[in-house]
Formats: sequence, C-alpha cells, structure tokens
Amino acid sequence: MSFDYNTSRKNLVLPEYGRNVQKMVDHMLAIEDRDERNRCARSIIGVMGNLNPHLRDIADFKHKLWDHLTVISDFKLDIDMPYPTPTPETLFTKPRKVDYPFNRIRFKHYGKTVESMVKKAADMEDGPERNAFVVVLANLMKKMYLTWNREAVSDEVILGDIKVLSQGRIEIEPSKLRLSETRDILQQQQQRAPRPYHHNNQRNNNYKNRKK
Repeated sequence: MSFDYNTSRKNLVLPEYGRNVQKMVDHMLAIEDRDERNRCARSIIGVMGNLNPHLRDIADFKHKLWDHLTVISDFKLDIDMPYPTPTPETLFTKPRKVDYPFNRIRFKHYGKTVESMVKKAADMEDGPERNAFVVVLANLMKKMYLTWNREAVSDEVILGDIKVLSQGRIEIEPSKLRLSETRDILQQQQQRAPRPYHHNNQRNNNYKNRKK
C-alpha cells in the first residue's frame, strides 16, 4: 500500500492557494474547449479570491489574481485574459538598483541637514535675519552635540564648527554670541526622556488597592 505524501508531490508554485487550486489549474489546462477553459478560469479566480480576502485591500486585486493564476499555470494559460498576459520577465524582473548616496558628512553628530542649514545661512545677506538664524542654528548644534557627547562643550567649539562648515563665511567671536547653558540643555533633555516603567511599583500599587 502506497501513501500519497506531500513530499512525493510536485512543489506548489504559490503555496498560499493550496494544492486544490493547483489541481484545478492543472485540470483547466487539460480542457480542450476554449470556452470551457475560460469558464473554468473564471471559477478558479472566484475561489482564489475567497481564499485570500486580504487581496481585496490591494488596488486592482482582480488583476493580481489573474497574474497569480498565470504563475500557477507556469505561464501556459491559453484563455481570453481580461488583462494583458504577463510574462516571467515582467513579473520577476528585479527592481532597478538605487544608488546609495555617498555624500561625505564633515561632522556626523550634526548630520547632513545641519550642514545644509549652515550653507543656507552663509548665503543669506548680512542683517538681523541672518544673525537670528545663526543664533538658532548654533543652539541647535549645541543640543545635538550634547546628545551624543554628555561632556560639556564650549561655545568656541560650536562656533568653530560653524566656521568650518560655512568655509569661513560665518565667523563669530565667542564674546559676541552667548549660547544656551550646557546644564540647561542637559536638564531639558533629561525631562523629555521617557521614564522607565517599574514593575515593582505597579505590583505594590495593586497590593495596596486590594487591601482597601
């Protein structure tokens, strides 16, 4: 007596539809009458849609089902398709490789956005608007610096970095510009940090509530 195990059967092309759908497709391919094949194909599409209702959330899900039917048939369908007949090249073509940006960042703790902002400030005309922008930018850079380095950082370092990033077009004497205090920045960052959840505290509160 021989048993029909899945390991002895041919592999399913799309396992999510199951072996019964695969058998239905194989039966359809063996039908000689074209009209009968068309009716059988539409019936199989209905079954496939019921087996995978999540496809209804996909735009043009009917088109997706017909593509899957073509794949299950190993691209041997000879029916009146309601959509253009797909080919292995159109369905399995690898996506175009996206070039990775290799822009060099001078100070990684500031990031590319800050570098762009410094260049923007350097292109602005001298005046109150540019000065205010530089002050905001310098304070932002100091906060970002302290995010990665908890040690104190002097205003001279920040202003020196601005000079480097602007290629010398923004040069400010430290005595003429006072930035936010390091302790104030660290205190604000500590206040914004999420507080850890203590399981023991929750257990103690539950115990107190039961005693009440």
